[in-house]
Order: sequence, then structure tokens, then C-alpha cells
Amino acid sequence: MSRRTRGACRRTRALPTGRRGAAVAIVASVIAGCAAALVFTGARADTSGPGTAAVSAAAPVVSADVRRSGLEDLQPATRAMQLDDGQNPGMLWVIEGESAWARRPDPGAPSCADCHDDARRTMRGVAARYPAFDAGLARPVDLGQRIDLCRTRHQGTAPFGPETAPRLQLEAFVAHQSRGLPIAPPDDARLAEFRARGALQYRTRMGQLDLACADCHDRNAGRRLGGSLIPQGHPTGYPIYRLEWQAAGSLQRRLRGCLTGVRAQPHAYDAVEAVELQLHLMRRAAGMPIETPAVRP
Repeated sequence: MSRRTRGACRRTRALPTGRRGAAVAIVASVIAGCAAALVFTGARADTSGPGTAAVSAAAPVVSADVRRSGLEDLQPATRAMQLDDGQNPGMLWVIEGESAWARRPDPGAPSCADCHDDARRTMRGVAARYPAFDAGLARPVDLGQRIDLCRTRHQGTAPFGPETAPRLQLEAFVAHQSRGLPIAPPDDARLAEFRARGALQYRTRMGQLDLACADCHDRNAGRRLGGSLIPQGHPTGYPIYRLEWQAAGSLQRRLRGCLTGVRAQPHAYDAVEAVELQLHLMRRAAGMPIETPAVRP
């Protein structure tokens, strides 16, 4: 909250009851104006409309011929870091994942390689097709969740859990095998209702800033959020290494950060709502090449 807004709030509390209602409205307009100024610089985005449940229907869809990977928006040094495997810090997770692929979790339990053999051959194209439907759960799961399901169903051991280093390492290694391949969401009728909910979620305004994903990544892509360029938000390189995190992280982590940024309640890790949004994002990015491990600011 700015100094001006704090002062306005203090003055409001000191007012007689009869004048307090009008003053509260003034303070609310100050806060709303500050929130809008914090979100976008340059031409102000149009976020008019009803409250937090409103759908931002006016936000244009980013068409396939103008889609841009975040790689194209990087500063030259960061771009060079991603493109050189010797400099890309995300490759540390890939290397650790490769070791885990061949390692048995417990005596007598199979390793990933025991079941799937050479990942360079058997995992080629797998990440391009996730999230995918899991018949046992009767819902879609992302690649990290599939790794944990394999551990419990086929290796007889405990799941790693979301955003843990071992799960991210294996996910990065598997996804890396698809680098350069186009994203190819599965044409599975069982995913239709989940993907539709993800698309609605993408367009729904939420949080105290009353913004939808589409307001930033469709309507305002290419503008700036503070000093940072707003990307189109295509999930082409996950798990990614973010310089801000000084670590690799999943798409779920990035989505939670976005939700927190608009002052909305983030999804729980591995919640079906998070996977639904991922389904929509992968369909939106269909045909774009996988970059894992990507590097971002």
C-alpha cells in the first residue's frame, strides 16, 4: 500500500459516521487506481466489467501465426544460457534425472529403465502429450504426477510429492527427451470437459486485482509488468530454471505464482484445477517446440 493510501485510510477512520461511507468509496478508488498502475505500464488495459467471477470475453486469443515462445523475449545473455547445454543450469536437473532413471528405488524394485529401457527412445514425445487421462483416477494428470503414480503402482514405493527435487529431476530428464518436438495434446474425448474448465479458468477474472490469465497473456502480452516484459505464457520448457528462483520448477509452481500475483487463492499442488489449466495451456501452445529445460528470468 502506498503512503498516500495509508494516509487516506487513517483519515477515513477518523471521520464521523455520516461522512465515512463517501470517504471509503474514495479510498477504494485510490486502491483500484494503484492496483491498475502496478499491473501494466504503457497503455492501460481494459479490465472493466463485473466482479471476480466475470469472464474476460473481450481478450483476444493469441493466434497460431503470432505465437512467441518466451525464449524469443529473453535478453541475449539469458538466451545464450538456455541454448548452451554447458551453461544451462537446468541441465543439472536433467543429469540427476538420468541417474535416477537407472537407479532402483529399493532392493527388488524395478528402476525406470527396467520397465522403459532407453529413455532417449521410449520417452521421445511423451512430454509433448501431457497432461493425459489416467483411467485409475478418472481424471487427467501431468507428467510429474505420472512419475509419482509409477512409483506407487509399479515400483511399490512412496511418491516423491510435488515440487520435490527427485520428481523435478526425473520430470526434467523425461521432458528433455522431447526437446525440439512439437507440443501435441492428445485427442482424447475423456479430456474434453477438463480442458473446457481450464479454458474457462483462463478467461475468468480472479483475485483482488480482478484479472484473468487472458488479460495479461493475450491482451497485454508484449507490455510490461514493472520492468519485466509480459510474455504470451506458453508452457514450452517445463520444468524451467528461473533465475528468480535460482532453481528449477514445475508449471504448477509458475501458475501458483501468477495466482498469488493477482491476489487470488493459488491451487493446491496436484489439484485437478491446476491440471485443467495446464490442459488448456498445452492446447493453446499446440505445435510449438518443446525447449526443456528452458531458462527464464
